Amino acid sequence: MAETLWQEIETAYMRKGRYYHILQHLENMLGQLEEVKHLIRDWEVALFSLFYHDIIYKALRKDNEEKSAELAEKRMAWLGVAPTAIGACVEQILATKGHGISPSADTNYFTDADLSILGAEAGAYDAYARDVRKEYAVYPDIVYKPGRRKVLEHFLAMERIYKTDYFFERLEERARENLRREVEGKS
Repeated sequence: MAETLWQEIETAYMRKGRYYHILQHLENMLGQLEEVKHLIRDWEVALFSLFYHDIIYKALRKDNEEKSAELAEKRMAWLGVAPTAIGACVEQILATKGHGISPSADTNYFTDADLSILGAEAGAYDAYARDVRKEYAVYPDIVYKPGRRKVLEHFLAMERIYKTDYFFERLEERARENLRREVEGKS
């Protein structure tokens, strides 16, 4: 059963047209989450959320998070996971759509780990920005650039990009530098 589910996850994250939302993204997030594992109340939910949060990812769709959450819900129910855990997983996946603050500390750690690339060293951030552009290659620059700018400015307008003190203290300043650099066209 686990092998069948992993095959589905691996196949999805290796689909043609994915350049950032790939298995390496999951690996990077896992590393970030492992650093705060002792602060996460439900590690198994965090892992389900990790594996399924971008399982459905198509640049032309606006409901990727909802579709990913639906699939996670089905797979977890199939495994007999408790409804409360399924609900927490769905919440975490849906939270990656807007990255707002959640009353759940686990969800905040999860979304912060998802955004950790924003606070990466400049070279890693620039590679991420190039990979995101490749994923959205279907859009010409005249459409992509204003949309991307809007996303970057959304994060810059947040009082805090990172909701948890752990990620805020480590990554906030560099994330803002990276975002400003990209907005200015220097990344």
